Amino acid sequence: METTMGTTTEVSIGERPEYRKRLLSVFILTLGYLIVEVIGGLLTRSLALLADAGHMLTDIGGLGIALFAMWFAERPPTLQKSYGYYRVEILAALVNAVIFIFVSFYILYEAYRRFIEPPKVLAGPMMAVATVGLAVNLIGMRLLHAGSKESLNLKGAYLEVLSDMLSSIGVIIAAFVMLTTGWYLADPIISVGIGLFILPRTWSLLKQAVNILMEAAPEHIDLGEVGKAMASVEGVYEVHDLHVWTLTSGKHALSAHVTISKLQDWPSIQKALESLLADRFQISHTTLQGRCDSRASD
Repeated sequence: METTMGTTTEVSIGERPEYRKRLLSVFILTLGYLIVEVIGGLLTRSLALLADAGHMLTDIGGLGIALFAMWFAERPPTLQKSYGYYRVEILAALVNAVIFIFVSFYILYEAYRRFIEPPKVLAGPMMAVATVGLAVNLIGMRLLHAGSKESLNLKGAYLEVLSDMLSSIGVIIAAFVMLTTGWYLADPIISVGIGLFILPRTWSLLKQAVNILMEAAPEHIDLGEVGKAMASVEGVYEVHDLHVWTLTSGKHALSAHVTISKLQDWPSIQKALESLLADRFQISHTTLQGRCDSRASD
């Protein structure tokens, strides 16, 4: 019996400096807008702007968590943490998802309160500040869009900016309606729409993060199909104890026991299996254990 461990050449999202720089740029832009929004809210005595500034402060915290995770994930592996710190990015995504679910429910609760007693706001300054926020958020979304498809951590940050963008659009629409009609119920109605739009996307992020931490098989990988493909390799009699899990976004691992008829064929069989897994399923971190069974030669 021979046990070998493959190596991986995949690059984690935390190791891509261009995404880290983009996230840092978004963090700085968002922090700058928060300062403008607080000043605007104080000068105009706009409760709506100050409330949105509180939401922005939560988002900045989420972006800070994402930045910290990307930095921390670069630390090298140790004997105790042989996979390194890749999972920090997933933990950050989980924390952001939980925070954002509470934020979404708070938006819905605040909207309920405003349905009962709609507050009067200074719609003109409110629209001006929200327009600046919309521009900032559109820039941030553009910077994070590519990375959000590859990393749960960046997806969480992207959702933060998406929420801000929707909030800015909602504030602009509500401000326009209030300016032209004086109908202050526009504000809570728009807020409900924003909360209901964001909540299912945040739930999806939370579910993905939990699945990775539970070491569930990636959603896009059919474990049965992987087993059949491996069993179809010449010289393989049986595949069992097959496990596939995700280390971090875009980085998957596999372990399996492989029964063969001739132990001397194992090096070539192992190489064929590793090539199959890397090319067809994008799994390049493998631990394959080959064992000889006399039944395989019958």
